[in-house]
Amino acid sequence: MHHLTEILALLMVIGIGAQWIAWRFHIPGIVLLSLTGLLIGPVLGILRPSEALGDAYHPLIKLAVAAILFEGGLSLRFAELKQSAAVVFRLTTIAVVLSLSLTAWVAHNIVGMAWPVALVFGAITVVTGPTVILPLLRQAKLKGRPASFLKWEGIVNDPTGAVLVVVMFDVTVGAHAGHVGETLQHLGAGVGVALLLGGVGGWALGRAFLAGLVPEYLKGAVALAAAIGAYALSNLVLEEAGLIAATVMGVVLGNMNLPSIGEIRRFKEYVAVLLVSGVFLLLTADLDPHILAALDWRSALLILAVVFLVRPAVVWLSTIGAGMSWQERTLVGWIAPRGVVAAAVAGVFGPLLAEQGLAGAELLLPLVFVLIFTTVVLHGFTLGRLARKLDLSARRHGGLIIAGASAWSNGLAAKLHEADVPVIVADSAWHRLRSARQAGVPVYFGDLLSEHAEHALELGAFGSLLAATNNDAYNALACARFAPELGRQQIFQLAANDTAEPYKPAPELRGRTAMGHDVQFEDLQQRWYQGWGFRESELTETFDAEAFQSALPEGAVAVLVIGPNHAIRLLEADKPLRAEAGERVVWLGPKADQEAPEPADRAADRPRPLV
Repeated sequence: MHHLTEILALLMVIGIGAQWIAWRFHIPGIVLLSLTGLLIGPVLGILRPSEALGDAYHPLIKLAVAAILFEGGLSLRFAELKQSAAVVFRLTTIAVVLSLSLTAWVAHNIVGMAWPVALVFGAITVVTGPTVILPLLRQAKLKGRPASFLKWEGIVNDPTGAVLVVVMFDVTVGAHAGHVGETLQHLGAGVGVALLLGGVGGWALGRAFLAGLVPEYLKGAVALAAAIGAYALSNLVLEEAGLIAATVMGVVLGNMNLPSIGEIRRFKEYVAVLLVSGVFLLLTADLDPHILAALDWRSALLILAVVFLVRPAVVWLSTIGAGMSWQERTLVGWIAPRGVVAAAVAGVFGPLLAEQGLAGAELLLPLVFVLIFTTVVLHGFTLGRLARKLDLSARRHGGLIIAGASAWSNGLAAKLHEADVPVIVADSAWHRLRSARQAGVPVYFGDLLSEHAEHALELGAFGSLLAATNNDAYNALACARFAPELGRQQIFQLAANDTAEPYKPAPELRGRTAMGHDVQFEDLQQRWYQGWGFRESELTETFDAEAFQSALPEGAVAVLVIGPNHAIRLLEADKPLRAEAGERVVWLGPKADQEAPEPADRAADRPRPLV
C-alpha cells in the first residue's frame, strides 16, 4: 500500500513532467497524459490509484472536476457571444437532445444495450468537457469564432451531461423509476439551487472583492473555496448539480469586470493545469485491462458510429441556419473529445446499472473509456492540422505585434509585411497609422490594453510583441499584459528613455530590452528622419552571423531574424546574434548610397553596432 503523500507527489511530478514534454515536442498534452497514465497503471502496474487512495479516490476526482469547471467558467466572456450566440445556443440545447437520442438509438441497435443503459450512455457522450477541450484549444490556437463555439459547448455541456445522466438513471431504474413528474421536480429543485448558489454566490463574492473586503493575496483562494462550497451544497440536493453551480459562479465572476480578475484567472489556470494532469493520470492509471475483454467488434463499430456519424450529423443538423460556414461546421462536427466528467460519471453509474442485470450494462464503463481515449488521441492530433486546412487556425508561424505607430515602427512593419511576415501595428491615433495603412500593413486602431482589443485581435496569429511607444511605462504595461499569452521570452520593449533607477519600471514588469540598452525611441526616430531605413541581409555558409556583424555600418542596429516559414526572432540587448545560413537579418541602417550618419545630439556617445 502506497503512502498517500508519495502517491500525490508522484502524480504531480509525472503529470507536470508530461505536460512539459508535450510542450517541448509539440505533442497534445492530453494525449501524452493519457498514454503516461496507461503506462504507469495497466501496463507496468506501478500504480493503481483506486486501491492506493481508497475512499479518497472518487472525492478527489469530483472536487478537481468542480475546480476545473470553475476555471473554465471564468474564461467564458459574454462579449464573445456577439458573433456566436446563435451557434452556442444550438450546440447547448438542440445538439444535446439530438446527441443523446441518436447515441442511445445507435447503442441499442448495435450492441443490444437495454434502453435504460443506452440512455445513460447517450447522456454521458453529451459531455465534451473543458478538461480536454481547453488544453487542445490552447495548443491549436484557433480563430476566435470556432474557438468560442468549442469552448462554450464544452464548458456548458459538461455539467449538463452529468445532470442528464442522473435524470436518465432516475427515470429508468433509480428511485423515481416510472415517475417522470417526481424526477422533473427533483431535477428542477437541484438545478434551481445550483443556479442560485452559483449565480448569487458569484455576484456576492464579486461585490465583496470590489468593496475591498478580501485582500488581494486571498482573492484567488477565496474564489476557489467558494466554488467548491457551492458545488458541495448543490450536490446535497441533486447529484452532479454542483457542477452547474461551480460553472455558473465562474461565469458570473468572469463577467463582472473585476479589477483583479486577471490575477484570479491566472491563479485558477495554474491550479487547473495541476488538476487536469493529476485527474487524467488517476483515471487512466486506474483502468483495469480486464474490462476491455468484454468489448468485441460491435463495440468498435459503436465507437466509430459515435465519432464519425453521430457527432457530425448532430452538429450539421442543429446548426442549420445558424450562420456557420461549412468550414466551421466541419471542424466543430469533428472535434468532440470526452474527458474527466464522462469517465467519473461512467465509473459511478456503470456498476449501478450492472447490479440491475440490464443488457449491455457491463459494456458501459469500458465503452466510455475507449471513447475517451479514442477521441483524445484522434482529436488531439488532428485539431491543429484540420484547422489549418480549413483556414480556421490563427497560428501563422509567429508574427509580430507592434505597440505604437511611429515613422520608424511603421517602416519596420512595412518591411516585414513585404517579407510575408504576419505583422500588425496598434495605436490609438489614426493619423499615426497612416503610413502603415498606405503600405498595406494590418493595423489595430485603439488601445492595445482595452477589452475590445482582447476580443478583436487574433493573438494566435502572433508570436511576439514589440512595445515601441515613447512612453516607457506604457511599454512595460503592454508587456505585462501580453506576457501570459505570448510568453515572457517573446515580449520586448525599447530601452528606457531615462536609465536612472528611480525612473525604471521593476524588472518583473518590463519586457526584454530590444536591440540594445542605448537604442531608444528618439534614436530610432531621428535616424529614420535622417534617411535611414530597414534592410535585410541573408546569411550563407560563408557570410555567417560574425561576418554580418563585422560588415554592419557604424551605428546600424540589427533588429530581428526572419527564420523558416517567415517566423521572426527579435534580438535582445547584450545577447549575441544567433542565426543560421538561409535566415535573414533585418537591420536599420543608412541607404546604400549614403554614409552612416549619427544623431547630432549623440555625437559624443556614438552607439555601437548592436545585435
